[in-house]
Amino acid sequence: MEEKITQSWNKFILKDVTFVNLMMRRIYNVLIVANPYDAFMLEDDGRVEEKIYNEYMELGLRYPPTFTQVSTTEEAEKILATMKIDLVICMPGTADNDAFTVAHAIKEKFPEIHCVVLTPFSHGITLRMQDEDLSIFDYVFCWLGNTNLILSIIKLIEDKMNLEQDVLEAGVQMILLVEDSIRFYSSILPNLYSYILQQSQNFATEALNRHAATLRMRGRPKVVLARTYEEAMAVYMKYKDNCLGVISDVRFPMKSTRRSEIVGAGASSVEKDAEAGFKLLRAIRREDEFLPLVMESVESENRARAEAEGFKFVDKNSKMLSVSLRHLLEEHMGFGDFIFRDPTTHEEVLRVRSLKELQDNIFTIPRDSMLYHVSRNHMSRWLCARAIFPVSNFLKHVTWEKLRDVDAHRQIIFDAIVQYRHMKNIGVVAVFDRFKFDRYAHFARIGDGSLGGKGRGLAFLDHVVKIHPQFNSIEGVTVQIPKTVVLCTDVFDQFMDQNNLYDIALSNASDQAILDAFLKAQLPDSYIEDFMVFFEATRSPIAIRSSSLLEDSHYQPFAGVYSTYMIPYLDDKQQMLHMLAAAIKSVYASVYYKSSKAYMAATANVIDQEKMAVVLQEVVGKTYADCYYPNISGVLRSINYYPIGDEKAEEGIASLALGLGKYIVDGGQTLRVSPQHPHQVLQMSEMDFALKDTQTTFYALDSQHVGTDFQVDDGFNIRKLKVKEADKHGSLNYIASTFDPYDQVIRDGLYEGGRKIVSFAGVLQHDVFPLPEILQMSMKYCAEAMRRPVEIEFACNLNADRTGDFYLLQVRPIVDSKQMLDEDVAAVPDSQCLLRSHNSLGHGISDDITDVVYVKYDDQFSAMNNDRVAADIERINDAFLASHNHYIIIGPGRWGSSDSWLGVPVKWPHISAARAIVEVALKNYRVDPSQGTHFFQNLTSFGVGYFTIDTNCPGEGGLLRKDLLDAMPAVEETPYVRHVRFDQPLKMMMDGMKQEGVVMLGENMNEQQ
Repeated sequence: MEEKITQSWNKFILKDVTFVNLMMRRIYNVLIVANPYDAFMLEDDGRVEEKIYNEYMELGLRYPPTFTQVSTTEEAEKILATMKIDLVICMPGTADNDAFTVAHAIKEKFPEIHCVVLTPFSHGITLRMQDEDLSIFDYVFCWLGNTNLILSIIKLIEDKMNLEQDVLEAGVQMILLVEDSIRFYSSILPNLYSYILQQSQNFATEALNRHAATLRMRGRPKVVLARTYEEAMAVYMKYKDNCLGVISDVRFPMKSTRRSEIVGAGASSVEKDAEAGFKLLRAIRREDEFLPLVMESVESENRARAEAEGFKFVDKNSKMLSVSLRHLLEEHMGFGDFIFRDPTTHEEVLRVRSLKELQDNIFTIPRDSMLYHVSRNHMSRWLCARAIFPVSNFLKHVTWEKLRDVDAHRQIIFDAIVQYRHMKNIGVVAVFDRFKFDRYAHFARIGDGSLGGKGRGLAFLDHVVKIHPQFNSIEGVTVQIPKTVVLCTDVFDQFMDQNNLYDIALSNASDQAILDAFLKAQLPDSYIEDFMVFFEATRSPIAIRSSSLLEDSHYQPFAGVYSTYMIPYLDDKQQMLHMLAAAIKSVYASVYYKSSKAYMAATANVIDQEKMAVVLQEVVGKTYADCYYPNISGVLRSINYYPIGDEKAEEGIASLALGLGKYIVDGGQTLRVSPQHPHQVLQMSEMDFALKDTQTTFYALDSQHVGTDFQVDDGFNIRKLKVKEADKHGSLNYIASTFDPYDQVIRDGLYEGGRKIVSFAGVLQHDVFPLPEILQMSMKYCAEAMRRPVEIEFACNLNADRTGDFYLLQVRPIVDSKQMLDEDVAAVPDSQCLLRSHNSLGHGISDDITDVVYVKYDDQFSAMNNDRVAADIERINDAFLASHNHYIIIGPGRWGSSDSWLGVPVKWPHISAARAIVEVALKNYRVDPSQGTHFFQNLTSFGVGYFTIDTNCPGEGGLLRKDLLDAMPAVEETPYVRHVRFDQPLKMMMDGMKQEGVVMLGENMNEQQ
């Protein structure tokens, strides 16, 4: 039975709390009505506004109120009529104490405004107050010139204004103070608030950055002041699930018959009951066995009675009153450190100062101490006081009565803290704290500068994952970013300045000379401990990635310009530290390599304005023999400019590969698949394609390459391995198929003998892992959030039990300048076109092509000479390759067909200089278009345009001005092929979203027509 209960508790999901919605109602403007003397004293001697402002700043509070001072009722009414005032404080007046008179006059005209009366204390005033109707005022306080009281008044009213909303919103806690003595609560409230606000600063350290710390303080416990038995019971019953404790006087009004007096301060007219405090605390104890109850009294003899009934006691006469009260708050209401005690001796066993310390020590706390605190719900109360509401609310329901198992409680508390810390880390750029960062931490920054492009992209991805819980709703699957620490741009500035590196960096020195100078420079020693903590938290190889200000910008392409290094995980942490430092310095050096400077110049940026942040990130993968790599790496684009079959451009396209993603970046042979159509993989549609157009090698990190001999080439310690090595490693589970040479078939899965083909069949066709679904979500949510098409890098580890971890590595907007297309291709008139296709693949604009190579054909065209055509085109293509020029190639049937009767049987190297391939259907030679299948990888990799035109369907089938080509002089002509050259460049435009493509004539050609 207990095991079933434990399992059910372990399936909990914590609901996050947003502090930004707390304390929404504030006191911004305060009007003080005081006689000239008091006004002068407040202004010049008391400096109330300055003191309140300083008090707010010291306590880390925001929104300090502004104060306006007047001396008469008339002046007050004028201000109230022209300004928005949230609180009026009426100060002591002259000898006849006109503070009450002023307050009454103001409340008559402005009944909605909060109004508080401050009065000195004397026998005469006590008598005067017996005849006053105090119920119309919020509170009456005893004024002894202490400006801290004004802070307490403001906070007390703000607490009252926000209590109900904040309890509903987040489960904020309250402390109930039951006291009718104006003199006493005027004294105790400043002490109480001072302590609570200081504690809120302490628990704000649980936040991950300064902004979050400020917001967390809004979750501090509220103080509610009740002045009658009925008011106290009403407040307690309404908020008993959110009560940290009760502090109550013994003698106060009870059984009031005038309900209106309960709300206001008019408790003085209700008869006092000498036992009211005992009656109240007994009633509350019946509701909650373990709620801390504190009794305070001027009658010392009440101590024995209170303690006999299990209440704590504070003597009002004691000079140590405020200290005693603070100790009780600390010990019993969850403030301060959590002290685990021996239940027999009550001696301290262990002190815990933070959530992480509780997590680290939960399994080492002695069993009897753990039982003592768990059975009394102490941990939940401590978490409540620290505004860690999701965990405290959850643990509040895991009571000792429901689960009588200490070890189960330990595990549940540990799991709840881990889940909470993970939840709070996601989507937040934390300030790195070596005392908090561990394997449950997530994303942090070192320094105050910019995160750079990659850093921003990662933080954005983390945020996208957080706001879309659908990512992690699939059982057995986690979606996240890798553990990441960003060295911000100010660390780069400091490194460059302290090592005087700008001279050589900005010079014309060789890349190697610049790298050598950077490697000799020193990083600050202050980061050593931080890096060591990061090593311990990740326990994996680390990628050191450039993250410059310009990289992955929304407005210009700047990806892949700088270096990314990887270092293996080593048991020798000092050696690993040296490798990390060398890698960071090598990334910094790459800013100033020749290629980087050339790129900066080409994009009109200034090299010395470039700033570099560095992303330190765990490398996704697993250890295999002496190398490290993931099962799946990939690049996902939310637009597919080469859709085939029933694919649509907006459904996106993914390139998948085994091993490190560098293989994809370097142009390796990947598997292309539309996430919406995972069963339609062109490369696996025919056996010849599968054997020829799939991955045969992959990249892995060399775990044995140790040392600081870093090179300009960031792939110096990356190994290129054959796929058969992965088969030996056992990393091809679910991602490979096997070619059977005897039966000449390809079977999904791993079988003895036969070549292994990286097909990803298990995850694409057999639902072993929901990769297509995750890719669809990634595209959808990232593109929606960025408001533009995106490119996403990812990696994935698959486990033998079909579970897996999917990591989002980077996101960037697609802003390839060659693909920026603003014109409506369909709107271009036919008269301006050399050719037009309504069924084109590719996207973008090209305006640097002057040459067209086309197969000579007429209505009687025969395919019998297609082999000779192929030979002519191969020779012409070689000439283009030698001159580094490009051309458009046009011909009937399918280009690259293995059957020469269906088209020209060229291979890709024979037409590799072509920038557009055109397939034409003729009357007597109608071959279904190939949709570019034979060269598909090459088309997509090189951005080559693909056009199909059916001359039998004028208008619908497209347009080809062969008459124009035939009329032009030939640069070269054979019996089968013509090569012509235009005086002006042709303009090729392709709209990949609509599959519309045109090649436009130059202006001179249009005029000649």
